Amino acid sequence: MQKIPTNLYLAEQVREMDRMAIEDYAIPGIDLMRKAGLQVFDLIQEHYASMAIVVFCGAGNNAGDGYVIATLAKQAGIEVDVYYLSNPDKLKGDAAAYQDYIAAGGQVIAFENSLQLSDCIVVDALLGTGLDRMVSGKFAEAISFINQSKMPVVAVDIPSGLNADTGNIMGCAVQALWTVSFIGLKRGMFTGFAADYCGQIIYSSLDIPDVIFKLIKPVAKLITQPVLVKRQRTAHKGHHGHVLLVGGDNGFSGAIRLAAEAVLRSGAGLVSVATRKSHAAYINIANPELMCHGVDNSDELEDLIDKASVIVIGPGLGQSDWAKTLFECVLKSNKPAVVDADALNLLAKQTTQRDNWVLTPHPGEASRLLECSTNTIAEDRFLSVSQLQKSYGGVAVLKGAGTLINCGKDAAISTTGNPGMASGGMGDVLAGLIGGLIAQKYTLSQAAQIAVYIHGEAADLSAEAEGEIGMLASDLMPFIRELINR
Repeated sequence: MQKIPTNLYLAEQVREMDRMAIEDYAIPGIDLMRKAGLQVFDLIQEHYASMAIVVFCGAGNNAGDGYVIATLAKQAGIEVDVYYLSNPDKLKGDAAAYQDYIAAGGQVIAFENSLQLSDCIVVDALLGTGLDRMVSGKFAEAISFINQSKMPVVAVDIPSGLNADTGNIMGCAVQALWTVSFIGLKRGMFTGFAADYCGQIIYSSLDIPDVIFKLIKPVAKLITQPVLVKRQRTAHKGHHGHVLLVGGDNGFSGAIRLAAEAVLRSGAGLVSVATRKSHAAYINIANPELMCHGVDNSDELEDLIDKASVIVIGPGLGQSDWAKTLFECVLKSNKPAVVDADALNLLAKQTTQRDNWVLTPHPGEASRLLECSTNTIAEDRFLSVSQLQKSYGGVAVLKGAGTLINCGKDAAISTTGNPGMASGGMGDVLAGLIGGLIAQKYTLSQAAQIAVYIHGEAADLSAEAEGEIGMLASDLMPFIRELINR
């Protein structure tokens, strides 16, 4: 599998790189277009050499890439059909690659919903990265037609209908099996709904000069496989922190136990649990290494806080008077903290900022923290995670496909993980992992990024071993240990 760059850009930035290559470095635009088309054609030949090609063309450079692909297919003697949605005679500039296709003996057909597709590879060259409004009319019909055809799809630069900056769907979008992206990777392709539309992402810089990349600052980065600090041979438990977990109201003891085991597996030196007295004695049956304490009030919790280096609060906490008392007690302390689950719902009822905590909301919790709808969160996850960080301080982790981490700078994105993680307890494991890494003296941002990456990768390994459906949060534990020691 190709190793893609980690730097991510806005669509406007990529267009500026394209302009710089053409105007400042005298690279003809048609040359870039031909390189782009060749990249897609080569991919098709590698995986679908025996199949006919059907190209759907819109307008602009994206359509131009499509006509280049069709020309290459024609020249190679491959059966190819081109359906257009914008009159190709009106294409301007380098999009006149259409003329090359006609010169190669190609023909174009106006798209109609009544056409039939079979045994072909579809090329999506309808809409590019400049899309800034909802898809409608013939373009929406064409996208629906492509998706319903069930044919494998290669998207040119980005699936049509996907917002390149946010990952939001602009009414409808092409569901591609492959996306070949050019010059700079667009940040919207790696979070939110994009996971269901981009398929496998292939990258080509089109050989534009490296200096151009040095002049344009990326707005986000992909998290890469972390390398953890190797321990000294003389290390002892006191060197690796003491994590206190607070939560587990009546009926929710499993959440705090999962989080606590994740802290153990992260490598923290000592792990304490503050929970309901009714089940405190049972939390450590499976993990006797846990020190479990039943607490009823803030005085009992303060004694435990004094001994801890990091606090994880929220798993199974609930929103009872007991939960509120413990939450307020943690807020009064100045210890680094990970705030998760119901602790986030309690936090949403007040305005509190701290620099030494990590917040780990899923979209529903994020909507309560920002007092908006979950749809608003989904529409622009980058804006949402930035607002979370600005409103509450510290590090904000917005969970979901393409989890985002923001520490006041540009977002980091993790692409590990899979749909098998859509089950109870997964968030508790992540909270524990983050807390355990903070205890081991990683910065808040480092701990969040490492934990999110490993959490998702552990789930990927679990899915590889036994499948996604039916995956339990506890299934991740052996893989977490393996990955922590990698």
